Amino acid sequence: MLDFTKTFKKYENLVAEVEKGVGQIKAAFPEEVRCNRQCCDCCFAVFDLTLIEAVSINYRFFRQVEQKEQAEILERANAADRQGYRLKRKLHKLMAQEGQGEEAVLRILAQERIQCPLLNESRLCDLYEFRPITCRVYGVPTAFHGKGHTCGLSGFQEGMAYPTINLDSINRRLLDLSVEMLQEVGIKNSPLEQRLVPLSTALLTDYDEEYFGF
Repeated sequence: MLDFTKTFKKYENLVAEVEKGVGQIKAAFPEEVRCNRQCCDCCFAVFDLTLIEAVSINYRFFRQVEQKEQAEILERANAADRQGYRLKRKLHKLMAQEGQGEEAVLRILAQERIQCPLLNESRLCDLYEFRPITCRVYGVPTAFHGKGHTCGLSGFQEGMAYPTINLDSINRRLLDLSVEMLQEVGIKNSPLEQRLVPLSTALLTDYDEEYFGF
């Protein structure tokens, strides 16, 4: 069994930093941040996880979710994975055959909806405490590739200046942690460092010695 304890701790520290920043924005703009217990708009957003996030949520899933519930969630993950695969083929075609640039593809991606397999019938997350960073920042202003974004259900107004969570900086740190995680078990200069996968794929993957090439 591979041990990523040290890097998991650093990842948890980063999550705590992000939560602090989000909390400050919520406290300053309580009317604009409209997240509530059963608002699951973010649970249909399409995004990928870095290696450290993918391995971490996989680890938590198989230790925190009861075994009888795991099969149902993995069935939903399979369905989401198929949807994601079809979407990525569509986006690849747009870029390769129709000459659409990255910005146009990102706009299309923001409009796509795929249900997260961790969203249960009660419209709650089955692994809420360990949800990815993207889920945690969804309801507050963020900056990605130098451009501002807000949840469409929030009260933040376009063109106004607000405190912003810098996702570019966070993603760089997540990639650095992915490198550290591999180095922790003696792996250097691996293509796995840059691998990004949907949450559904992270749940379905066996992150064992064979996956990491041992």
